[in-house]
Amino acid sequence: MPAPIPRPDITAVILAGGKARRMDGADKALLTLAGQPLLAHIIAVLQPQVTEILLNSNRPAECYAHFSLPVIADAIADQPGPLAGLLSALLARDSDLVLAVPCDTPCLPADLVTRMYAALEAEHADVCSVSDGAQLHAAFMLARRSVIPALQSYLAAGKRKVQDWLHEQKLAVADFSDRPEAFSNVNTAQDLHRLEQRFNSHEC
Repeated sequence: MPAPIPRPDITAVILAGGKARRMDGADKALLTLAGQPLLAHIIAVLQPQVTEILLNSNRPAECYAHFSLPVIADAIADQPGPLAGLLSALLARDSDLVLAVPCDTPCLPADLVTRMYAALEAEHADVCSVSDGAQLHAAFMLARRSVIPALQSYLAAGKRKVQDWLHEQKLAVADFSDRPEAFSNVNTAQDLHRLEQRFNSHEC
């Protein structure tokens, strides 16, 4: 097995800044799965993979005091989506790389960062996202600091679509077609129920 590629410090940001309209505005990060908040599952998987974890949320930081994570709000008003959370993290820290992941995907792979960084380096890209073999999961982004000006300009122009911005950059895509279930997310109560069944069956 080849040795892992040495990598610089990576700051992760868990994106919890959305309005969760399909969950009646509930804070998805705090929804309970297998006895723990979704956020706890994600932290447990990310901690061994990154240098630091931030939480991007526009709710009061006190809501997350139990997790002992720095909480950063969107740098742009009106909750403009995942790109605003990525920008906030890039501006909040000096890390060479920032990894953004959504707060509602508790089955993340233990080698998420290793594989995304390998793809980023192999393609000499500025940002990497992930594919499950059928679709791009654009809210997963490993971005270099060099994207800050392009990201600021895109958002300042009122643009919000993550995939459109990604395709304007030099983009690498990490192939996770062997682990498509790792990117199952929670948008509805039914999604949460299905994930609970998978956890109970040790499929996640």
